[in-house]
This record gives sequence, C-alpha cells and structure tokens, in this order.
Amino acid sequence: MSPVRRCSRTACGRPAVATLTYVYADSTAVLGPLATYAEPHCYDLCAEHSERLTAPRGWEVVRLSDPSAPVRPSGDDLEALANAVREAARPQDRGDRPGGGGGPRTADPTEVARRGHLRVLRSPDS
Repeated sequence: MSPVRRCSRTACGRPAVATLTYVYADSTAVLGPLATYAEPHCYDLCAEHSERLTAPRGWEVVRLSDPSAPVRPSGDDLEALANAVREAARPQDRGDRPGGGGGPRTADPTEVARRGHLRVLRSPDS
C-alpha cells in the first residue's frame, strides 16, 4: 500500500491535499486540510479538484483553511505595499517629520486657517 493518499476522483492519481465531508442535515459540504487518516465517508481531493469543488444547488461550501499552508498575497496586500513604496519615495520636509524640526512646528505661509488636523491653504494664484 502506498504511503501517499491519492485523490478520490475517478481516474485522478494526484496526491490528496484536502478532505471533503458532507453534513447532510445542514446541506453543507466541508472542505478542510487533509485528515490524518482516511475515513470511509470522507473524500480526499487533490489541489486541482479541491479548488474547482462546487456543491449542489441550495448547499453551502465551507472551506477551512490550513494554518500551516503558505498564505497567498491578496490584491489588498499588493495595493498596501504600493502605497507604502509611494509614501517612502515622496520627498519630505524636515519640519514634517516627527522630531525632525527640533522645535515647535511653525505655520506655513500659505496656511489661512486651521481646524483640528485640517488646514485651509491659500491658492498659489492669490
């Protein structure tokens, strides 16, 4: 007997990475990390079949994440990284940095009014 469990799908010989179980009373299919041992009423699936899994109409699919699996970066992560790079590349005045000016911050000559952390600036044309 092979120590590697194979996908339960017919004609698929790839190694299993996830286990699928059904909760008939709740009309739910639960897809989680590969179980420690094979059970008779569970199905072991390879990566491709676990990603393409769909459930019958009216059923819910619950995908449990594997905490040991590497986390894929999302679009939000990429956008946050790009924003951080833009912020770091932006030239900064010495007075804008915390502790960079050495003394209290003086008002900008084009600043007209202040309300909390917001500033009203005079137009450069006037």
